[in-house]
Amino acid sequence: MDHPLLKFEQVQQLSPASWAYLGDAVYELYIRNFYLRPPKRSQLYHQLVVSQVRAESQARHLRSLEPYLSAAELEVVRRGRNATIRCPKRINPQTYQLATSLETLVGYLYLTDPERLSQLLAKLDLESKYPPA
Repeated sequence: MDHPLLKFEQVQQLSPASWAYLGDAVYELYIRNFYLRPPKRSQLYHQLVVSQVRAESQARHLRSLEPYLSAAELEVVRRGRNATIRCPKRINPQTYQLATSLETLVGYLYLTDPERLSQLLAKLDLESKYPPA
């Protein structure tokens, strides 16, 4: 997934909603790749991935990463939280804001610092809740 890094000015011209849109895809791809090994039945694979891309899980993951975030990264998170407009009815608005903030951070770092993104995603606790397949 190599891509040319955008210049700072180019990234800043994008809205936090754009960063979140990209971050949603990047985050799900990371989660799918994480659960790809060892091989699993399709149904279990799907359940594991869906459980991690839910807003509730994303909000929990953002909270777990906050101690590791720089001031600049926390500002990206804040901008993502403030950019959240509509929330699905089934989700608490604060949870949805946190989930969107995580997606915003993922999208922003994907564009500006993929190595840092990898470091942060590696800190996520994706295994503790689920038994091995």
